Amino acid sequence: MKKFILILSIFIFTVSFSFAVISPKEQIKKTVDKVISILKDPKYKGKEKTQQRRAALRAEIGKVFDFEEMSKRSLGVYWRERTSQEKKEFIELYKDLLERSYIEKIESYTDEEIVYTDERIENNKYAEVKTKIITKERKEIPIDYRLYFTGSEWKVYDIVIEGVSLVSNYRSQFTKIIRNHSYQELVKRMKNKQIEEITREK
Repeated sequence: MKKFILILSIFIFTVSFSFAVISPKEQIKKTVDKVISILKDPKYKGKEKTQQRRAALRAEIGKVFDFEEMSKRSLGVYWRERTSQEKKEFIELYKDLLERSYIEKIESYTDEEIVYTDERIENNKYAEVKTKIITKERKEIPIDYRLYFTGSEWKVYDIVIEGVSLVSNYRSQFTKIIRNHSYQELVKRMKNKQIEEITREK
């Protein structure tokens, strides 16, 4: 009897937990809806509100993007060679770079239609959510999100915009710089890029 109760308890907990976790598509839709609501909000409109608007967007994006996982994938084999401090520094620089890339792509879209075309889940561990932004001119801009399951929620580890993977694209650039120069040179360029972008926003 005790064994039956234990098995039943485990089953009930498992079923309850599975219902508590939202699907990859729902996770992306929830985030994108919030991002669009920020872009539409009058209090964030205008060039003078750029910093406030982007701060709000970053806060929302940060809830679902796993920047550490993205950093690992973008540095590839060079990630293992980094010290704990170097990893921490790189994650912060890369987070800033990725957020800017993503935000600049979606910032001009407010009244466009967003269609969720497909959701594929592999072994309950990895997933891809395909979306399309349909402009007023009926041009379709595909943005796909790649996610992995942490054990409690789905997190984004890559974004494919118009067929180009942000992680793969950056990994190619980073590898070239490290091979031709050094890791230190890569960090230097990322810092300079960050300063340029901050200055441009002011």
